[in-house]
Amino acid sequence: QVQLVESGGGLVQAGESLRLSCAASGRTFSTSTMGWFRQAPGKEQEFVAGINYSGSNTYYADLVKGRFTISRDNAKNTIYLQMNSLKPEDTAVYYCAAPKEGIYYSEQRGDFGSWGQGTQVTVSS
Repeated sequence: QVQLVESGGGLVQAGESLRLSCAASGRTFSTSTMGWFRQAPGKEQEFVAGINYSGSNTYYADLVKGRFTISRDNAKNTIYLQMNSLKPEDTAVYYCAAPKEGIYYSEQRGDFGSWGQGTQVTVSS
């Protein structure tokens, strides 16, 4: 099990940027794929971005491709989500997540077993 704590959310205007952070502890972080998900009011939780254990491979949902960048610093046990050109439809609670043991790539929330408490991102028009 890995413990995750997100930070960096807030209220911004459309077109602005935010960087989310997720600090991890517990299970060996540096060998774990990590992911970001989000949940908007009244909608299901959806995959946003993922990164492999070394940071050499990243993958994104089509809705954020080209605007969001996921990265990690294994020395700090932290992953990041840089969000640029934010849109009102990006408003959601953002969660970082670690997959269950033995899963090295997934965009399915059911494959992730450790979750942070979430951080609110609100984008005004």
